[in-house]
Amino acid sequence: MSRTIDAMYLDAMEFLEEERDAWAPFEALAGLSDEQLTQRLDTAHDWAGRDLMAHLLAWQEVALRAAKELAVNDTSDTFARVSADWDARGGDVVNAEIEADWATVPMTELRDRFATQPGELRGYLTVVPETRWLKHAKNLESFREETIEHYEDHVEDLRAILAAAGVG
Repeated sequence: MSRTIDAMYLDAMEFLEEERDAWAPFEALAGLSDEQLTQRLDTAHDWAGRDLMAHLLAWQEVALRAAKELAVNDTSDTFARVSADWDARGGDVVNAEIEADWATVPMTELRDRFATQPGELRGYLTVVPETRWLKHAKNLESFREETIEHYEDHVEDLRAILAAAGVG
């Protein structure tokens, strides 16, 4: 169930600041060595830091695709398409596919995308008319689910990964 119903924003900057603040702790992953990022932990879904980075980027990329579509169109079918896929195949299957796809991405590319994609998403959201996302209940709910709420869901994974690396 979405927590979006509790969130009301007066303007886009309010959402963007909340998203930025929710993302900020995850930036610590960029400071880990490649070796630290590949250490799997049973306390973090049996993921390594690299897997968490990829997982967050993959779902954030859904929001980015929708934002790009909404920047030039009144509607986007990205969220509905991804949601239908999730419902049809199940979250475990979809997430396993994401993990397998991202496992082939070289570490340098993963690090580059981790450093740039969040800002790219925020940039697109600044040019999308607010009526298409911030004042559009379903789109706002989807943007929150793929960003702020999703980050919150993985804070404990982040803590475990950073603790294993001796950070924080």
